[in-house]
Amino acid sequence: QVQLVESGGGLVQAGGSLRLTCAASDRIFSSYTVGWFRQAPGKEREFVAAISWSAGITYYADSVKGRFIISRENAKNAVYLQANSLKPEDTAVYYCAADPMRIPRRDKNSYAYWGQGTQVTVSS
Repeated sequence: QVQLVESGGGLVQAGGSLRLTCAASDRIFSSYTVGWFRQAPGKEREFVAAISWSAGITYYADSVKGRFIISRENAKNAVYLQANSLKPEDTAVYYCAADPMRIPRRDKNSYAYWGQGTQVTVSS
């Protein structure tokens, strides 16, 4: 079992940046694929980015490519999402998810463990 906690969300003006953190309770997290997803009111939870800690493979949704960066710091059992050039349409609850699968997936149903989410609000 893996416990995940997101942090770093908040209120930011358009064009600003936030750094989200996904912290895990167990060292086994270092061997898991980790993804970031987001859900806006009235919408389905959607894929944002994913990373494989063992292989260093990263995937991004087209909507955030070039603006967001996913990274890892295994010694701290943490995965980060650096969100730059934020737009109002980025407003959502952001969730991190983990799974022992070896290759990152975009499908939210592929992930077994989820955090509680952190709110990101971008004002115009």
